[in-house]
Amino acid sequence: MDSPAPVFDSHLHIIDPKHPLVENDGYLPDPFTVDDYLVRVGNLGSSGVTVAGGAVVAGSFQGYDQCYLVDALHTLGPDFVGVTQLPADTSDDRILELDRDGVRALRFNVARGGSAVLDDLEHIARRVHDLAGWHSELYIDARSIDEDLGNRIAELPAVSIDHFGMHAEGLPDLLRLVERGVKVKATGFGRVALDPAAAMRAIVDVDPTALMVGTDLPSTRAPRPFDESDFDVIRDALSPEELTAVFWDNAAGFYLGRTRACSR
Repeated sequence: MDSPAPVFDSHLHIIDPKHPLVENDGYLPDPFTVDDYLVRVGNLGSSGVTVAGGAVVAGSFQGYDQCYLVDALHTLGPDFVGVTQLPADTSDDRILELDRDGVRALRFNVARGGSAVLDDLEHIARRVHDLAGWHSELYIDARSIDEDLGNRIAELPAVSIDHFGMHAEGLPDLLRLVERGVKVKATGFGRVALDPAAAMRAIVDVDPTALMVGTDLPSTRAPRPFDESDFDVIRDALSPEELTAVFWDNAAGFYLGRTRACSR
């Protein structure tokens, strides 16, 4: 039997009740701790994959709290990084402190709100990149990306789009961004209004380095949460060589600056 393929889980949430949560449109999620996550992904061996690193992403319901994120990264280890939300007036010292704690990206949660608004996009995205080398991530419906916003996004120093840009009607706009170096997360298969297999094939055909896989665990508010069969969809859509990049190399290079996992 072949060894499980290493996966960099480019999109996961940790919801620790020890730390504050903020209602978003009246919604508060159930707890999903580091232990819960490790148990859940520990069962993926039967699907032929093993999670060897990942990105813990801030949710709208976590506001600007960082304590849960720092705690999670300390427990998960050096192949896991943080994607945080920050107000535009965050000090340089605080950004550098978070960088030392393992944060590597800034999230703009346009779809749900609860983070820096698009008016701040260029200023703070360039600032965190210049200061700490962070990239920016957008949770956004690609149908809302007009020519002006598309140019603003593509001209950022490093950026990714969550959940395929959400909708099939936005895929042509998303692919134009991929042509200009934007990365895309193959995540949230049960929350998107598109065919994930067709979207993955189209993205990889434009740029084989653009696509990054993730579980989206615990899939808060998704009509259908993550399932192990999502990895079967990815395998069926891509060649073995493409799978190596999508499962590990693309995301590990983007988040860690390397493609080799740390020894544990």
